[in-house]
Amino acid sequence: MKRLILPLTAFLFFIIEGSFANLLAGNIFGGDKIIVPRFIMILVAFITIYGTRRNGMVYGFVLGIMYDVVYTEILGIYMFMLPFFAYLIAKIMRILQSNLIVTILTSLLFITLLEMIVYQINILIGFAHIEFNTFLTIRLVPTLLLNLAFLVVFSYPLKRMIEKQELESDGE
Repeated sequence: MKRLILPLTAFLFFIIEGSFANLLAGNIFGGDKIIVPRFIMILVAFITIYGTRRNGMVYGFVLGIMYDVVYTEILGIYMFMLPFFAYLIAKIMRILQSNLIVTILTSLLFITLLEMIVYQINILIGFAHIEFNTFLTIRLVPTLLLNLAFLVVFSYPLKRMIEKQELESDGE
């Protein structure tokens, strides 16, 4: 049963991210801001940092393909970007210390990269027609603020859960 905690958490993050996206899609804050939760990216970053690179890449691939199939019109962006980011995070964390502040900043950096890549791909194929400065103010900054709030609330419990899972899997 203990082996199912991380996959169930990943599935829960997947469901919650979609629910948050639907909840925040309207003018809930009375403005024209686009707020995109990136809880899956956060989970993949935490699995990679506090677990293993292999697990981060596997979860990134599986959650990425699920995200592409369920939530996007373009297959492959998340399926390739999430495992690639897990790989890059693992390489970066060999240099940096893995404390919560560094983990939060690294997660926000890769959320920013993901948002910019998705924006550029959407511009390239003609799905998006907004200027980069507009993208920064309407989508990127509100997205980073939401995900920062999520990280502040859930980073410590998430870290502890992943470390506990890794400790238990090493003991077997």
